[in-house]
Amino acid sequence: MINQVTLVGRLTRDPELNKTSEGTALAHITLAVTRHYRNQNGEIEADFVQCTLWRRAAENTCQYCRKGSVVGITGRLQTRNYDNKEGKRVYVTEVIAETVRFLSSKPHEAAPEPKKEEMTIGV
Repeated sequence: MINQVTLVGRLTRDPELNKTSEGTALAHITLAVTRHYRNQNGEIEADFVQCTLWRRAAENTCQYCRKGSVVGITGRLQTRNYDNKEGKRVYVTEVIAETVRFLSSKPHEAAPEPKKEEMTIGV
């Protein structure tokens, strides 16, 4: 059996680092992945894929990526379920990331303006 997923997309929001009760780093992100064709109106649509990152992948993604960053993820699909407040069963399908690659260039910090040196003109 094979369960492998490869995605390249943009983060829909800034990632947030969480910790489990045991202290393991965890982050849930959503990737916007564009489709390779246009709809009837000529627009390119996107799928929004839920991904879960663990440990160093979660820590590094939260440290170096922001909303709009392009990332590549390889991992596996996983489905889980739970009962909501109304007692209805809810199914969640997500990608559990095994590797994360940062594909955007590092954001450039604004360079400080050079200090203007006072010049004295000799008379």
